[in-house]
Amino acid sequence: MEMILTGFADAFTLVNLGFIALGVASGVTVGAVPGLNGPMAIALCVPVTFYMSPLMAIAFLVGMNKGSTFGGSISAILLNTPGTPEAVATTFDGYPLAQQGKALKAMKMALYSSVSGDTFSDLVLIFVAAPIAGVAIKMGPPEVLSVTIFALALIAALESVSLLKGLIAALLGILTNCVGIDPLAASPRLTFGIVDLQAGIPLAAIAIGFLALSEVWAQLERPQDQAKSAVRLDLNLPKEERRVSFREYLAVGRTILRSSMIGTAVGTLPGLGVTIAAFLGYGAAKRASKNPEEFGRGSLEGIAAAEAANNAVVGSNLIPLFTLGIPGNVVAALLIGAFIIHGVTPGPMMFSENGQLIYGIYAAMLIANLFNLVIGNMGLRFFAWVLSAPRDIIYPVIILICITGAFISGGSIFAALVMVIFAASGYLMRKLQLSFVNFIIGFVLGPMVELSIQQTLTMSQNNPIILVKRPIALGFLVATAVFLWRVSRSKKRIAKL
Repeated sequence: MEMILTGFADAFTLVNLGFIALGVASGVTVGAVPGLNGPMAIALCVPVTFYMSPLMAIAFLVGMNKGSTFGGSISAILLNTPGTPEAVATTFDGYPLAQQGKALKAMKMALYSSVSGDTFSDLVLIFVAAPIAGVAIKMGPPEVLSVTIFALALIAALESVSLLKGLIAALLGILTNCVGIDPLAASPRLTFGIVDLQAGIPLAAIAIGFLALSEVWAQLERPQDQAKSAVRLDLNLPKEERRVSFREYLAVGRTILRSSMIGTAVGTLPGLGVTIAAFLGYGAAKRASKNPEEFGRGSLEGIAAAEAANNAVVGSNLIPLFTLGIPGNVVAALLIGAFIIHGVTPGPMMFSENGQLIYGIYAAMLIANLFNLVIGNMGLRFFAWVLSAPRDIIYPVIILICITGAFISGGSIFAALVMVIFAASGYLMRKLQLSFVNFIIGFVLGPMVELSIQQTLTMSQNNPIILVKRPIALGFLVATAVFLWRVSRSKKRIAKL
């Protein structure tokens, strides 16, 4: 109990509260601008956290993730253009409601349901993570290897248009992580005589190149859509048309709870993604509604369903990260980089070695939800104004931040050069429909995969049959095979239609 109270007290320092608020505000702003997104902003800001304490750094990045997930709904409602992919389902009812002059009402419903779903998943994380970690800590190398294989299969299948392309991207990420010093032989490998590569390729440079700079290049080749202009906020409407009453919130309470449960369940499984959660929540609400014909015409229930579901993923996708050290999505992969920067290794041992930090993060997550509610409510007009900023101003600033962030992360021009190379690779991967998300997660999981393979072969005297002799390992391998078979069948069936 003393550790819990101390961890919560750490989060309530004035400096930490300030950085949580800054993270939420910048996240909402980034999420509101089409073409920008939370992972991009987090990738750019990970190098900045070098100079922060571990709790301050993680709290800042988590606040940014929470803010950006909600922020995508602002442009979805005002522009009919989702600021982030997970806000696509919000456009179905958000924009029609805005066209009726109720843009503020729609955005406030999105905000309230976002905070509700996010808080629900945070509470599940707080109460579920420690027991799961207690079980995970008893797992041996064969079990860890089988779980990692299962996670990679899930991510490869669900994050890509093609199972084969998803696996290729993940394996390329694992191969890229092999650059540097061999942990067993202590000799350079895949460095091609370049001394700077002996320390390995920095995750920050890869993430900034893939998520930020390549996205800017992709956006710049697209013509500006002059036809889409933001719906103006009519502040002269009656108060009931500009706010969400407590009665209206309670009327969609069951929908918010259902979507929160769906989003939380989706978040615990690596690879399913926030966008899938939003559509599942929206579809479930429409099927359960007494008035399904109102969906798509400006239904508050439709907005609540989509936003509660996609924000509920934010907390629960940290469950596999905290308990197994496996990132469920690209944001979790970037958080691993931030943890490692500060000497913390995510996984079950984190609860015993850094318990105070864990409880501080829990407190910061709940505080971030409160800031999301307050900052979102107070700043809706400002965030709507941000949408009018021309990309001729936004993108040059992002490019400068990319170069600076890569230089800071690596401490040399070489890191900035690596970032540019991976930006070009990310741009090419987009054209080839290879998932850079799979690549990044494969890169992050590379050391775990390599270590678990080496330990498994050592303890079994180079006999891989040990994987089928251990019940848990065998169970995950069978689950992987069944999952890949079913995904392959379903994609072949879809291709024939």
